[in-house]
Amino acid sequence: MATAAPRIGDTKVPMSLHEKTAYINYQRIEDNLVIVRNRLNRPLTLSEKILYGHLDDAHGQDIERGVSYLKLRPDRVACQDATAQMALLQFMSAGMDTVAVPATVHCDHLIEAQVGGVKDLARANQINKEVYDFLATATAKYGLGFWKPGSGIIHQIILENYAFPGGLMIGTDSHTPNAGGLGMIACGVGGADAVDVMADIPWELKCPKVIGVKLTGKIGGWTTPKDVILKVAGELTVKGGTGAIVEYMGAGVESLSCTGMATICNMGAEIGATTSLFPWNKRMGDYLNATKRPEIAKYAESFKHNLAADQGAEYDRFLEINLSELEPHINGPFTPDLATPISKFAAEVKKNDWPEELKVGLIGSCTNSSYEDMSRSASIAREAASHGLKTKSKFTITPGSEQIRATIARDGQIGVFEDVGGVILANACGPCIGQWDRQDVKKGEKNSIITSYNRNFTGRNDANPATHAYVASPDLVTAMAFAGRLTFNPLTDSLTGADGKEFKFSAPNGAELPPRGYDPGENTFQPPPADRASVQVAVDPKSDRLQVLAPFKPWDGKTPEDLPILIKVQGKCTTDHISAGGPWLKYRGHLQNISQNCLIGAINAENGEANKVKNQLTGAWGGVPQVAAEYRDQGIKWVVIGDSNYGEGSSREHAALEPRYLGGLAIIVRSFARIHETNLKKQGMLALTFADPADYDKIDPTDKVSILGLESFAPGKNLTLKVKKADGSTQEFALAHSFNEGQIEWFKAGSALNLMAAKAKARAA
Repeated sequence: MATAAPRIGDTKVPMSLHEKTAYINYQRIEDNLVIVRNRLNRPLTLSEKILYGHLDDAHGQDIERGVSYLKLRPDRVACQDATAQMALLQFMSAGMDTVAVPATVHCDHLIEAQVGGVKDLARANQINKEVYDFLATATAKYGLGFWKPGSGIIHQIILENYAFPGGLMIGTDSHTPNAGGLGMIACGVGGADAVDVMADIPWELKCPKVIGVKLTGKIGGWTTPKDVILKVAGELTVKGGTGAIVEYMGAGVESLSCTGMATICNMGAEIGATTSLFPWNKRMGDYLNATKRPEIAKYAESFKHNLAADQGAEYDRFLEINLSELEPHINGPFTPDLATPISKFAAEVKKNDWPEELKVGLIGSCTNSSYEDMSRSASIAREAASHGLKTKSKFTITPGSEQIRATIARDGQIGVFEDVGGVILANACGPCIGQWDRQDVKKGEKNSIITSYNRNFTGRNDANPATHAYVASPDLVTAMAFAGRLTFNPLTDSLTGADGKEFKFSAPNGAELPPRGYDPGENTFQPPPADRASVQVAVDPKSDRLQVLAPFKPWDGKTPEDLPILIKVQGKCTTDHISAGGPWLKYRGHLQNISQNCLIGAINAENGEANKVKNQLTGAWGGVPQVAAEYRDQGIKWVVIGDSNYGEGSSREHAALEPRYLGGLAIIVRSFARIHETNLKKQGMLALTFADPADYDKIDPTDKVSILGLESFAPGKNLTLKVKKADGSTQEFALAHSFNEGQIEWFKAGSALNLMAAKAKARAA
């Protein structure tokens, strides 16, 4: 009797060591790709294989890059503590008793850097106790894993424990693509998207275009994986990756470590990319083995035909970088796409009158805190110490996880850093997201800092708009901290040792993986309990940190007429401008309180100032959130007019929740960043773009606007903006949008969550 041929799904491999009964589903990918290949009849890129392999309906799904909306079934969800609060509050409103896919919450955003890791963590535990209690009980109640404060940064924990080749994950943080270093499609989303997936609803993503980046040559010397993405950011700019997945390939990939590949994918968020990823290779296998996941490495090797692009796959854009010729780069200030090779950087500093003195060098973060990163930086510090030097600039080190911290403590790198004056911060985001109680300069004082982080928007790290922040590899940051100036080039320049003799740094060196294995450190993981029914979720009704959500009102079916413009935003407007981080992070679970920061960083085109707009009813000037609330409380909806790439940066859905809570109806811009556009739609707001971007210039802040055509709102059909000028004259402009039929239903229902709850109620009836 004939036996059936073995199938990839016959092998059962758990997704992680923490989820022994949730298995990697390579069989679904295999089965879906048979269907998709027959339909498309063309070679597939790697990202297409993974995405289409996760389609909810491979037979019926329309597939056209840049056009179709894919309905996908992610393998897992990850949330950081600042965004998890709102995501879990929304999930609680959905009427579900458990999450439908493996999910985790990571406490990393609420720990402020002040004096050092131990004391800062203790202080955070005290200040944020009610938030941590809520997250601990909500995750226990609904079946999520919980990583306690001090465990590390979400993306490092995911790489160490949960990422796997060929997987699909969404995470409520824009740097979720970090997991692409292990061949996973990992996308940053807003909390409402996470709620959908946790509630067993397919995740919707506009079918991405694909940008290919071929790496040739071999990386070495002072050039690091960070320099690859710094170079790519300079080539593609902050919006060049919007709506696309960046796929790396070529012989040069073999010279990159797995954690180096993760660095590249992490900072791909800064070019607006949906995500970035690498094909399966030996370095990924080495990392999986080192992190005690040999079964996954073996399974991926058996599936490698679907973990690389097909020969002849076509890309929408293609770049090529020779790693042997790539210089170290420094990007900034004020934007992560202003890329300058180190050989030209000193001249740029002088030409642009950037502050030459380097006040602080900061290494670590989710982008660059691997064992390899820390070892290479320690080799530089060790060489400087051998010449009797300590850092001239302040120098901070952020371990990415408790495992990294414990391992570099055991292996001596922490001791080296501390001996030269370094301060070890908590295993948390810290200054990278503005959680930094900086005391060495006054607000408004012009100064320079350099980091190995990923983002450097104005005021991002220390809330000082005069701080010039630059992004580079940990190697350059460490070397410059000893020189104390931005014009130092460690490849060519010398320093003077304590003995008065000049010396040049040797090229950095460091082990890719710890030779003695990783030390896990303190156990900071809380799995869901066996008995969840008795768990009570902790929310104090009197709390100023947490607030149970009330549903937004549905659309009233009427044409919005003569609405005031709350603010016409001039220039760059990131999610940091719309919903600031730093001290505001503590209100991420309380919509009423955090809405007091709505658009306070945006520049008003009417006066060139931030957080100063005119109330069109009274003529009085006030803060943006205050004027918005005054309109709302009088039953008047309002709109925002914005510029290009509006909402770039973080995935924070508060940047969409806040204008919705304050009574906004529409955000009308030249163009959107992907995540923010989706977040606005999820909350029932109209995310609209000028069909002709030049029409932005024809709108005055004092205009009254009407939005015509909503009674026949349909995919692909423009709406009309009717503008009434102060003199009574009118003009009309075409408004484009990317709403599909399902998203239009979100708008009509008042939000995606309202629609989900209504459907759940109907099913239960």
